[in-house]
Amino acid sequence: MTATDAARTNLFGLTPAELEAFVVGLGEKPYRARQLLTWIYKRWVGDFDAMTDLGRELRARLAAVAELRVPEVVAEHVSADGTRKWLLRAGRSDGLEQAIETVFIPEPGRGTLCISSQVGCALDCSFCSTGAQGFNRNLDTAEIVGQVWLANQRLGSGPGGERAVTNVVLMGMGEPLANYRNVLPALQLLLEDRAFDLSRRRVTLSTSGLVPQIYRLAEDTNVALAVSLHAPNDALRDQLVPINRRHPIAELLAACWHYLEAQNGRSITFEYVLLDGVNDQPAHARELAVLLAGRDAKVNLIPFNAFPGTRYRRSAPAAIEAFRDYLNGRGVTATVRRTRGDDIDAACGQLAGRVHDRTTVRLGTKMVALEVET
Repeated sequence: MTATDAARTNLFGLTPAELEAFVVGLGEKPYRARQLLTWIYKRWVGDFDAMTDLGRELRARLAAVAELRVPEVVAEHVSADGTRKWLLRAGRSDGLEQAIETVFIPEPGRGTLCISSQVGCALDCSFCSTGAQGFNRNLDTAEIVGQVWLANQRLGSGPGGERAVTNVVLMGMGEPLANYRNVLPALQLLLEDRAFDLSRRRVTLSTSGLVPQIYRLAEDTNVALAVSLHAPNDALRDQLVPINRRHPIAELLAACWHYLEAQNGRSITFEYVLLDGVNDQPAHARELAVLLAGRDAKVNLIPFNAFPGTRYRRSAPAAIEAFRDYLNGRGVTATVRRTRGDDIDAACGQLAGRVHDRTTVRLGTKMVALEVET
């Protein structure tokens, strides 16, 4: 990276208010920011020279002090079911050994993009390939937003405002709430009508359970919330999701119900990966039904997707169906997630990217620092 590159401002990291301040700082009128927003987010144009209603002098000045840089595509894989996975190098200083993964899942009438918020993950969930890779760094706002813009452009979003990506889920690599200061403005851009203009119901943040940040999120934005639960009691969840040792289930659920009340939300989705003989027994289903009875909650049952070195196995189809049917029979809405993209390792829990030269930040005393920094 040259000194000139480092000095340029990546406009993908700026909210509309920040972009307006930026162009005013260049001596331009505030309406220039609105023109830029239209070119970037409605016409999917990332080249200043192509923004023809901006004066030539302004375009040259923007090229000198700003950029519209998205993560670099290192590899692209397409599943037999149409799922598409990109291996992306986010920062210029990141070599090929540091990369993230982004997944697009097409369905009739919608296109869901699963994006990453960190290079790797520090939470060390025992059944997740990303956690096994360790943690390198947080993505900045421009790198998070850039994944969505890149997918829209590569998938043929049109100048009339039509979008290939209709839904965004922060369920890729990393724990979004451990990167709060960069994730929050990214969420704002996804919801902003002058930017991506997505409905709050079409943007979902998935967390393993950083309780203080859930309370903050309830005050700062309004998106759908998904919580990686995976166990109905603390003893088992301590093993599967180690953050539970800091924020046990009762504390986590209290934060979830507060989020619903503060946001006037419809429900919380609880993700539950079914592991053969570990958390898929009738007793587990009974415990889970008691935990969520009478609450605005949905359970998304996820068949486990294997990765090299894992000790877990996917639950049998009969066990998955029995678990779902028991919950539904007790008034807890439960569905089974259809596995997509497993032939290209793009399914839930399989995203690993490339995370080498990693900082070994895991739970325990270092987790305190991780939460303070967010």
